[in-house]
Amino acid sequence: MIRPKKKLVLENGMEFHGMGFGADCRSVCEIVFNTSVVGYQEIISDPSYAGQIVVMTYPLIGNYGITDEDFESKFPNIGGIVVRECCDTPSNFRMTKTLEEELEDHGIPCLSDIDTRRLTKVIRELGRPMAAIVEEEMPLEEALKLIAEAPRHESWVPRVSCRKRWLTRTPNHLYQVVAVDYGIKHSVLRLLTAKGCNVVIVPYDTPAEAVLSYNPDGILLSNGPDSVLDVPGLAKLYREFKGSRPVLGIGLGQEIIGVEYGAKAQRLGCGIHGDHPVRDLQDGRIGIAVLNQTWCFPSVEGTGLTATHVTVPEGYVVGFENTEDRVMGCQFQVEAGPGPHDFMPIIDKFIKMMEDQKNAQKN
Repeated sequence: MIRPKKKLVLENGMEFHGMGFGADCRSVCEIVFNTSVVGYQEIISDPSYAGQIVVMTYPLIGNYGITDEDFESKFPNIGGIVVRECCDTPSNFRMTKTLEEELEDHGIPCLSDIDTRRLTKVIRELGRPMAAIVEEEMPLEEALKLIAEAPRHESWVPRVSCRKRWLTRTPNHLYQVVAVDYGIKHSVLRLLTAKGCNVVIVPYDTPAEAVLSYNPDGILLSNGPDSVLDVPGLAKLYREFKGSRPVLGIGLGQEIIGVEYGAKAQRLGCGIHGDHPVRDLQDGRIGIAVLNQTWCFPSVEGTGLTATHVTVPEGYVVGFENTEDRVMGCQFQVEAGPGPHDFMPIIDKFIKMMEDQKNAQKN
């Protein structure tokens, strides 16, 4: 396959030349790196990466193709990916198309044959710089002009959230959960369904009275792009049903809960994207979690929240709870899509909170 020559231009003027694949078009947006070894399909379809170019630090990407059942959203919103090597001949009995075919279908431009180790080091130094995937022959000055004119902080939550309510169902369900969709991953829904939950997924701007009208046993505030500080008003929803139902916040949902309790969010430089060690403060064990965060809570002291999980070695709070209000929050992906299963018991704890509430109501 003959691929066009293209380049990646960073806002500081650095250029990385490589081969284009996926869609033959330009992309100008923020760039981050991800350290996961597997799960590129889940990464490109994770709404939390909407509008970002993702550099994959693992050198070979695309080797097991794309599988219809493994998408985390209906279609990818990623701004592009950059890899060392893209596999043209994947091998997987479940494969339905190649990575390149999937990216081409959705108009996503990408680059291969890039020194991703060097690029990752540069991103670590710059934080989350703006970048552009353009034709190799484009003058540097023109590429830098494209970057300078592009919006740096767009709000993606309204774009990736569902437009209308939709449902997932399981026979003989035990619990009714309402999931507020800020960019929810389908594997979270699959996990809840497997645990006996019917789930009502509602748009991000659904009023609290509409959420409570479904008489939920529990409420999920989902992951998503952006930060709670980038999308004004997100914390207001939780404030209106705080303490009335068991609540689990994941990713952006965790930030919403933390800010409502008064925790101070701090922007991370290059962020943490991919596998990362996390300590469970309740039993002292360290597990591997999948993180995708650009903001953190250095501490939750004095907020009414109790820290349950911290990153190692940084000590950022990535999990907390308030047992009186029956609320939990975690920054990492509990559903293991992709990644290890070390912290999936958090979903079981959420289920237990709903079970305890139902038992209390019976008594």
